[in-house]
Amino acid sequence: MVAFGKKLKERQIQEWQGYYINYKLMKKKVRQYAQQIEVGTQDRRHVLKDFSRMLDNQIEKIVLFLLEQQGLLASRIAKLNEQQEALQQQPDISEISQLREAYREVGRDLLKLLFFIEINAIGLRKILKKFDKRFGYRFTDYYVKTRANHPYSQLQQVFKHVGLGAVVGAISRNLHELQEEHQGSYLSIYDQPALPFQEPVVDSMKAAVDRLTHSTNFLNFLAQHALIMQEELPTSEGPVDDQRYHFMSLLLNLVNTFLYMVNTYIIVPTADDYSMSLGAAATVCGIVIGSMAVAQVFSSVYFSAWSNKSYFKPLVFSSIVLFIGNVMYALAYDFNSIAILLIGRLFCGLGSARAVNRRYISDCVPLKMRMQASAGFVSASALGMACGPALAGLLQTNFKIYKLTFNQETLPGWVMSLAWLLYLVWLWISFREPCLETEESSAAQESTTEPVENDALEKGLKKPLLLNSEDKQETEDGDGEFDGSDGAPEESRGPATSIGSAYKLLTPSVKVQLLIYFMLKYAMEVLLSESSVVTTYYFGWSTSSVAIFLACLGLTVLPVNIVVGSYISNMFEDRQILLTSEIMVCIGILLSFHIISPYTVPQYVCSGLIMFVSAEVLEGVNLSLLSRVMSSRLSRGTYNGGLLSTEAGTLARVVADGTITLAGYLGESKLLNVTLLPSLVICVASIVATCFTYNSLY
Repeated sequence: MVAFGKKLKERQIQEWQGYYINYKLMKKKVRQYAQQIEVGTQDRRHVLKDFSRMLDNQIEKIVLFLLEQQGLLASRIAKLNEQQEALQQQPDISEISQLREAYREVGRDLLKLLFFIEINAIGLRKILKKFDKRFGYRFTDYYVKTRANHPYSQLQQVFKHVGLGAVVGAISRNLHELQEEHQGSYLSIYDQPALPFQEPVVDSMKAAVDRLTHSTNFLNFLAQHALIMQEELPTSEGPVDDQRYHFMSLLLNLVNTFLYMVNTYIIVPTADDYSMSLGAAATVCGIVIGSMAVAQVFSSVYFSAWSNKSYFKPLVFSSIVLFIGNVMYALAYDFNSIAILLIGRLFCGLGSARAVNRRYISDCVPLKMRMQASAGFVSASALGMACGPALAGLLQTNFKIYKLTFNQETLPGWVMSLAWLLYLVWLWISFREPCLETEESSAAQESTTEPVENDALEKGLKKPLLLNSEDKQETEDGDGEFDGSDGAPEESRGPATSIGSAYKLLTPSVKVQLLIYFMLKYAMEVLLSESSVVTTYYFGWSTSSVAIFLACLGLTVLPVNIVVGSYISNMFEDRQILLTSEIMVCIGILLSFHIISPYTVPQYVCSGLIMFVSAEVLEGVNLSLLSRVMSSRLSRGTYNGGLLSTEAGTLARVVADGTITLAGYLGESKLLNVTLLPSLVICVASIVATCFTYNSLY
């Protein structure tokens, strides 16, 4: 992994070399300041003043060059507009084509300017992080507050770039008009804003602007849940992406995600009845449901390793194992064996290919489509979570074929085994194994999860609360540069080689966020897994009623993400949403306790809805933050950040389901309160840890 300073130098446009941020010089100054303060030759106030002046000069250099280039682009567009006016009087197809190509050339030059700004924005944020980390100051807050809000702010030019937006608009409008005139239409982009404009250079410009502003919308917010790696610095789309991309293979990957989530939750409404029909207690449903998660703890590791070499073979193996597991789950009824039932669910867990699903999107989907594919991955998971219980509610029948029983307990197994068999046939026919990269290139590009510090300057500077904790103590590289990602020399910054080494790379804030992830998954699993037992005991609900309740909870996932991604995250900082969501989860847990008799349906439904929706909001914001603070060394290899987060969530489900079964020994009357108590303790601990981490960082 190359240090940021070297990357910055490699990505620079040669003719603009003198106008980039002098990142190396400022890092050396930070080191000199530290030495001078240590020996007592410099006081801190002078250091702050001198560093502020240096940053002001660097930003002024960038902004003046930016304004100069904007003026040149505007002049070129003005001349092209004059040519376009003349062509309206005497249209000529060849001249129109030349004019369109000229506009495209301006667009390509604008792209260079946008990349120039983005690289400098990242450099500014990184040097501010280094300064804060080295001296323990809140200098970033001071600098941004004083510079960004000043009427003559030059910092605003770096992350607001209103003028560049106008240039993008001018190029887009004129290219669209030339195209419409050529086709005999007189509509402008303002008449049909919803229709897509097929112009690659315009799409590239819009994508670059979105990256620079780090605009928050539903699709962006949803895509971050998948924890898919993005490049640290802006790059042009490479040919390898298009060669490896295959739409049908991506679709099969998403279908695998959907079916697995359906498979996970389709048994929840009937697991207690199935356990009792086999002679076990109703609360054994916790082990039945959780056994799938137990196996997933191990399957996540070997699927993550397998995806280094192939995508097709792991998916085939996953389908076969899930087919066998579901058949065993269904046959357990006729064999009257709880052991076969549990082994079947273990087999289902051993077929969890979510690591492969993530990896395929990261490695084989072009950058321009990766956000949509990531959002599709999350949406498929959410829909599967809702469809599983809903499908179970529809399977209310009872008949026999030969000696095989088909009822509400066994039909989920038979239906899912048929689904996986059909999927296996489709997979075998339609999936195309992408060509594997060479060892050298894959070492540089292999990634499964977390975006590493590519958010815009405005996000990075105004939300430094968790971002600043990513860097460990800085050491010097061989060339005298600091490597701030994880404090290791450049040559030792390879991917983690074990779970233990990966855990050692976690900073305090990342550990807190993994604790939050554990907490919300634990609370959600307790709510979902014990719902059938609790509602039957207190309210006498049927399987259909439980299925409707669980399906309604699952259907809230996408609407909640729309509201949070489109509105709430634009109004509040992520850290505010994070803490508020934790508190709301805690309130939902408190309201769920059976303290006042009688325990009513409105109390259970409302408290469950508050808990579930708050946990969904919390999961989105938490993963969004986690994707930006994870060490770059955890973005590659088998033991990556995605695996760690998956293991944290899976372990939470295992512990929650185990708690349900153990609490069952105390009787169904005490099940609700006993299982909610650990949820409350973990939730309060996560809130305290969040507040403590915030205060210790600042």
